[in-house]
Amino acid sequence: MNIVLIGFMGSGKTTVGKKLAAGMGYTFLDTDQYIEERAGMKISEIFSRKGEAAFRELESLALKEIAGMDGCVVSTGGGLPMREENRKLLKQIGMVIYLDAVEETLWKRLADDRSRPLLRGEDPRGKIHTLLSERAPVYGHMADHVIPVDGRQAGDIAAEIEIIVKSA
Repeated sequence: MNIVLIGFMGSGKTTVGKKLAAGMGYTFLDTDQYIEERAGMKISEIFSRKGEAAFRELESLALKEIAGMDGCVVSTGGGLPMREENRKLLKQIGMVIYLDAVEETLWKRLADDRSRPLLRGEDPRGKIHTLLSERAPVYGHMADHVIPVDGRQAGDIAAEIEIIVKSA
């Protein structure tokens, strides 16, 4: 059994995922970090050198590898569930949990973050709005459970997910 965390960038997937994995004795796996290790370069470098389409292909390849693992909490990149192929793989990998944050929360968390390739350039707040509008319905539709994260501590969110997983 694996647990897959999906949600927009800044929703807390990595922070919650690490706490959840530690509490359950699972291995924590971040798809972006996994891709960086395999590619030998940062996500931002992949975007600038090869483009977003190449990065999205690497995400799908990574998921195929991860699908053979067990006992993991998998934190995904925010755009990863947007491909149909990836949605099918995520459902095969394990229980999919959507960490749902409102736009204002995301903006507060991401306003000063220059590491996100999709938020570079003009109007990053507008970009958050546009991307969230596209992605949130997909996240909600494919998730086995939706967990609101606004104003909550990562440990409390992890504890709630642990209860859901143990009762499944």
